[in-house]
Amino acid sequence: MDTISREPSPSYLPIAGLIAGLVGLLLGGIALANASKANKAAQSAFEASAAVSGQAARIDSLESAVSSASASADSALRNIAGLKTSTQDGFNLVASELGKTNGEIAKLQEAATRTASAPRTGGTASTGPVVAGPGEYVVKGGDTGFKIAQANGVSVADLQAVNPGVNWNRLNVGQKLKLPKR
Repeated sequence: MDTISREPSPSYLPIAGLIAGLVGLLLGGIALANASKANKAAQSAFEASAAVSGQAARIDSLESAVSSASASADSALRNIAGLKTSTQDGFNLVASELGKTNGEIAKLQEAATRTASAPRTGGTASTGPVVAGPGEYVVKGGDTGFKIAQANGVSVADLQAVNPGVNWNRLNVGQKLKLPKR
């Protein structure tokens, strides 16, 4: 038989279509899963962006507070420097006044020392021997008001009258006394 036998050959076309459909379905599922993951990642990124934006706002407010505190610190530092200068000026003035006062005290002490060491001569200090002028008497050791009055021929009352302020109970050697006119 010369004839070609015709046997029905199995068709691979429906099987290939079925395989292509299954592969498409599988790829669609994978794409859907990846799209879901991308959506979640985008949502997380948006939330992170919102959190970063909130933190940036907090950082901006902190930066403003730090800037304000820095300005206050600079102002306080200038005030402290001014107070330091004025305090130092005050101490310098007080030191100057204390120096002047110490000088004056030293002069007073020196004058008191000179006065205490000078002989008493009726209130005036002299550098040499005391000499009686006319109408005067220089006290000698052992003199009393009575002895002086008797030696000069005057009364004690007249002698005391012309020498007010003299301590008659304590006459000093070299002290000058006025003699009343006879």
